[in-house]
Amino acid sequence: MHIVVCVKQVPDTKIIKINPKTNTLDRRSAPAILNPYDGHAVQEAVKIKEKTGGTISVLSMGPPQATAVIKKSIEIGADRGYLISDRAFAGADTLATSYALSKALERINKELPVDMVICGKHAIDGDTGQVGPGIARRMDIPPVTSVIEVAEVNEKEKTVLIKRKLTNGYELIQAELPCLLTVEKEINDIEYSPMTNMIKAARYEPIIWSVNDLENVERTQLGLKGSPTIVGKMFTPPRPEGGKKLEGSADEQVNQLMEMLMEKKDLFTIKSAK
Repeated sequence: MHIVVCVKQVPDTKIIKINPKTNTLDRRSAPAILNPYDGHAVQEAVKIKEKTGGTISVLSMGPPQATAVIKKSIEIGADRGYLISDRAFAGADTLATSYALSKALERINKELPVDMVICGKHAIDGDTGQVGPGIARRMDIPPVTSVIEVAEVNEKEKTVLIKRKLTNGYELIQAELPCLLTVEKEINDIEYSPMTNMIKAARYEPIIWSVNDLENVERTQLGLKGSPTIVGKMFTPPRPEGGKKLEGSADEQVNQLMEMLMEKKDLFTIKSAK
C-alpha cells in the first residue's frame, strides 16, 4: 500500500495580518506552520499503514524552506518526502497548483505505484478546497471529500469504505483504489511523536525536484501564467459592535428586552410560502 499525502506550508492565521496598503496577506507577520488539516491527513495515512503496511510519502510545493513541513510529516510518521520548488511555480492559484502536484505524482507513481492520495480538506490561508479534487481530476481517479472516517481498506478487492460528512448527515461510500480523499480535522487526533520519529525527522533531507525534473510539463499551465484566478480585493472584516446593555432591576431589564424585541418583531415573523 503506497499512500501519498499532499501537504502545504501556511502562515499561522491566528497571528497573520493584512497589509493595509496592498490588501494582501503579510506572510512575514506570522510563523509558517504545517497546514492543520494536512497534519490530520498524515496521521490518517499512519493509521491506515498500521493496518495494511506499506509506505507513506508526502508531497509539497513551495519555497526551499517548505522542507520544514515535510520534516514535520516525517515526525508524525511518514516515510519519505518530496518538495517541488522552482520559480516557475510562483504565483500559482489552485488550478496551477493541482497541475504541478499531479505532475509530481506522476513521477512518484513511476517509482512506486500510488494506491491512495490524501489531502487536507483545505488550506487555512485560502479555504478553497479545490486542490485535492483538481489533482484527482488530472489523475483520473475518484475524489471523496469531507472524509471523517476510513472504515475499511480492502487491498484484495482494491476498494476503500469511507464515511464522509454532509450538510445534514453522513454518507458511506465505497470507492475504488486508487482514489483521492480530502479529510476533516475530526477524522483523528494527531498523536505525540515517539523520539525515534523526532530524530529521523531532524536528520531527514527531503527529495527536492525542480520543474526540469518533471516530465511532459506544459509550462504555460504553471505559476502565474497558468493561474486564471484574480483576487479583486482582500480586507479585514470590521469587528462586531457590542450589543445594547440592559440596566436597572430585573423587571426593568425584562421590559427593556421586550421593547427591543417588539421593535424587531418583523425579524421573528414566520411567513408561509405560497
